[in-house]
Amino acid sequence: MQIGITGLGRMGGNIAVRLTRHGHDVVVYDRDSSVVEKTVQRAEAGKAVAATSLEDLVSRLNGPKKIVWSMLPAGKITEETVSTLSGLLTKGDIIIDGGNAYYKDDIRRAKTLAEKGIDYVDVGTSGGVWGLERGYCMMYGGTPEAAEHIDPILAALAPGQGDVPRTPGRDTGKDLDPRAEQGYLYCGPAGSGHFVKMVHNGIEYGMMQAFAEGFDVMYRKDSPLLAEDERFSLNMADIAEVWRRGSVVSSWLLDLTAQALAKNGELSEFSGEVSDSGEGRWTIEAAIEEGVPVPVMTAALFTRFRSRTDNTFAEKVLSAMRFGFGGHVETK
Repeated sequence: MQIGITGLGRMGGNIAVRLTRHGHDVVVYDRDSSVVEKTVQRAEAGKAVAATSLEDLVSRLNGPKKIVWSMLPAGKITEETVSTLSGLLTKGDIIIDGGNAYYKDDIRRAKTLAEKGIDYVDVGTSGGVWGLERGYCMMYGGTPEAAEHIDPILAALAPGQGDVPRTPGRDTGKDLDPRAEQGYLYCGPAGSGHFVKMVHNGIEYGMMQAFAEGFDVMYRKDSPLLAEDERFSLNMADIAEVWRRGSVVSSWLLDLTAQALAKNGELSEFSGEVSDSGEGRWTIEAAIEEGVPVPVMTAALFTRFRSRTDNTFAEKVLSAMRFGFGGHVETK
C-alpha cells in the first residue's frame, strides 16, 4: 500500500522506515527538510518519496483512497494539520492520527470529517524509539470499514506474536480478536484507540513510580540517619540486574532501568526533573468523570509535578526510564 506520513520525529521517521521494510510505499513530510532527507535515506531504496509540504504530500498519493498518517504532538500542531488535510483530501480518504491526542478531540474531529466523507482513525502507538526493530503495539478506533482498509499498514507496524508464549485459554475463548496476539487491536469507534492508550500511559506512570521509589529506598539505606548496624551499601545496578532474571517484577521498564544503572549507578547525567506528556492527566480526568478511584496514578502524576522544584534519586530513575523507552531527554 501507499501512505503519506507527516511528522518524522523519534517515532514518525521509524514508522515510515519500518513500513518500507515491509514492502509499503511512503510519501514523507516534515517541517524540517533535513529530517525528510534522512528518512528517505534510511528507507528501503525506492520505497520512500520526499514531499515539501502537505499539499505536495497529498498530490503524490495515488489510488482510490488516499491515506495520511499524522505523527505529531497533541495540541495545536495536530489540530492545524488535520484541518489542512481535510481541505486537501476527498470523500473516501483516510486521516490517521498516531500521536497521543486527547480522545475527546478524536471524537470531535471524526464527526467533522465524516461530514466530508473522510474517515478518521486514531491509533494509540506504543513502542518508543525501539519500534523500528521491535514493532509497535497499537490500539485504534474508527469506522470498521476504515480500520479494515488500513489493516495491512498496521499489521506491518505491529511486532507480531514473536516468541511471546500464547495466553492459556485464548484458543478457546469466545469473541477474542486474533489481532491482539499480533500486537494491534481494533478498540471501537473514533476516540477509543487513544482512550485505551491514554489509560496505558497512566498505568505506565504508576509502574515507573513504584520502581523509582523502591530504588530510592535502597539507594538511601546507607544514610547516616540510620543506626550504623542497619546501614547497607547496596549496588543499584546489580539489584536491577538480578531482578531481571526470574523476578516477579521483571519487565521492559526494569530492563531499561538496569541498562541506565549499569552505565552510571549514580544517574548523575539526569536532572531528575520529570516531564509529563498529558496522558496521565487525561487518565485522571477520565477517572474523575467515571467516579473511579486512581490513587496510584494520581500520586505518580503529582510526584512529577513536585520533581520540577525538588527531586531525589527516584526522579532520576524515572528520567532514565523515559529516556530508555522514548528518547525523552531530561539531562542536567
